[in-house]
Amino acid sequence: MYLSRFLSIHALWVTVSSVMQPYPLVWGHYDVCKTQIYTEEGKVWDYMACQPESTDMTKYLKVKLDPPDITCGDPPETFCAMGNPYMCNNECDASTPELAHPPELMFDFEGRHPSTFWQSATWKEYPKPLQVNITLSWSKTIELTDNIVITFESGRPDQMILEKSLDYGRTWQPYQYYATDCLDAFHMDPKSVKDLSQHTVLEIICTEEYSTGYTTNSKIIHFEIKDRFAFFAGPRLRNMASLYGQLDTTKKLRDFFTVTDLRIRLLRPAVGEIFVDELHLARYFYAISDIKVRGRCKCNLHATVCVYDNSKLTCECEHNTTGPDCGKCKKNYQGRPWSPGSYLPIPKGTANTCIPSISSIGTNVCDNELLHCQNGGTCHNNVRCLCPAAYTGILCEKLRCEEAGSCGSGSGQGAPPHGSRTLLLLTTLLGTASPLVF
Repeated sequence: MYLSRFLSIHALWVTVSSVMQPYPLVWGHYDVCKTQIYTEEGKVWDYMACQPESTDMTKYLKVKLDPPDITCGDPPETFCAMGNPYMCNNECDASTPELAHPPELMFDFEGRHPSTFWQSATWKEYPKPLQVNITLSWSKTIELTDNIVITFESGRPDQMILEKSLDYGRTWQPYQYYATDCLDAFHMDPKSVKDLSQHTVLEIICTEEYSTGYTTNSKIIHFEIKDRFAFFAGPRLRNMASLYGQLDTTKKLRDFFTVTDLRIRLLRPAVGEIFVDELHLARYFYAISDIKVRGRCKCNLHATVCVYDNSKLTCECEHNTTGPDCGKCKKNYQGRPWSPGSYLPIPKGTANTCIPSISSIGTNVCDNELLHCQNGGTCHNNVRCLCPAAYTGILCEKLRCEEAGSCGSGSGQGAPPHGSRTLLLLTTLLGTASPLVF
């Protein structure tokens, strides 16, 4: 009992100290995130914001195609060779591993010969549009740290939209439009990321840069994350403190690089000419050999580790936080409102650790051991003191006549004992912790 009460009082002292003397304690809150670095002065600790390492996020995603039967090979069909659209004797057959092109081949290791790729059915139902939605889902909020790169084995599509969701696919918003003719396809003037600035970095653009059609040397489509970082951190991303300062203060900027899902909307395959060659429709299809998405779990700067278990990513939350993204304070640690950590290291930033609630510091008002009822009061079920008629207060530490302003030398009631006055602030804080019955 004495030990538990001591720990409760210690927790109270930590709470008060964190308000009165923030920097030493805040520094300690970054202990879980510190690393040793080498400087001219030797090896020192570098305290930084808590976030998991950036990694290849395609290892953790689930992919869905719409329509679900759009993958080639069921039934088997022939298509035209890559780079030679009139040599149409290649076969796609889902029942034969060597001839199948399932969706998982968008994410396998490259370097095989021949290369592996997912492939759609051909445009055999022209003029009905050949359109495919490829949805990448993580069931977890992630933060993008590098360019999204899509490598096509076919020609790059004439029209495509990259979309993002922040609510697990319930709603979608465009990330970027791609077209051979932006004005004709999307009624937008063509732009590139180089045309943007710090003030327009969140603008959704249409680019013609990655829609050059059916050429063997032009297979890659980018969504430029690093070029947007560079508006704040410089062309070589050396001034990351500037970028972190912007991310700290601008929620819209943080949200721009945050997703739960991505969707690739393939709207029109590479045609290469103004008109579709209706005599050779087997030359029109989509094929993707690789998708790269690099990022990290979003843990609101309250975790350094994100684990993958039972097909699910989860932050290992620090700083007394909890939730899938460490997005709230733990029970009994709600002494101040939850807040994300700061990207900037101390002293400019703070971990924003959740602190104990006053209600969690003491579960008992009195215990007849460490916290005695004063002035003849008796402890009732550890939740209240039963006070003599002349006394009141949480521990019977106050004279009733004091509240009425009638205490005096003729009243027969003197000043309260010195010890009760010294405990007044502490007992008030501890006493308000528990439900009191008067």
